Amino acid sequence: MTQQDRHRIAAGLAGGLSYAEIARRLDRPTSTISREINRNGGPSGYRPERAHRATERRARRGTPASPPTPGAPGDAVREVEDGAVTMAIGMGLPKMVARVLVCLLLTDDGRLTAAGLARRLKVSPASVSTAVGYLEDQGMTRRERDPQRRRDIYVMDDDAWYRSTVIGSRQTLGAAEATKQAAEVFGPDTPVGRRLLASGAFLERISLDTLASAERWRHLLP
Repeated sequence: MTQQDRHRIAAGLAGGLSYAEIARRLDRPTSTISREINRNGGPSGYRPERAHRATERRARRGTPASPPTPGAPGDAVREVEDGAVTMAIGMGLPKMVARVLVCLLLTDDGRLTAAGLARRLKVSPASVSTAVGYLEDQGMTRRERDPQRRRDIYVMDDDAWYRSTVIGSRQTLGAAEATKQAAEVFGPDTPVGRRLLASGAFLERISLDTLASAERWRHLLP
């Protein structure tokens, strides 16, 4: 990748373009763009000159690649994992939360223990526990207790996206109501009141539309 390519990536990020759109404009795979951004500061910290110098240093070192681990996923699967994590981070998820979410999403049955997640991600069980707690609050995971082995199993089932959408929409609906109540405090005829009323109406409408859409299309989930 040339320095000019990296400047175009930085310009795309500054312009709010998606990784896929940046990749299309550079005629490169999306996974290449996501890896480039993720290992050079992420979407908010990417600097083209610094990324180019780091790449040159790695090339000069000439560090040989590690031999493949038996049973490890292939390059294509790793690209999917890296791209999904980078995308989740770009959407606002903390890095560890994104890694746990993608790890569960890409398992056959969407079920792993804390020890299993920690082993796969090479992190501490405490980091996993914090991330899973965040995902539980968002409706993306749930816990099942294994009474025989006295351990929790974290599950991302087929209804996870539906639950998360409903929870998020209801939270936004609550924000809409609070915004409209604040407008009454300032007075609906004041500049602040008018702005708050308009904001509340917008949030209320998109929340109700999203809830209705989630119900309408829930049958698409397995």
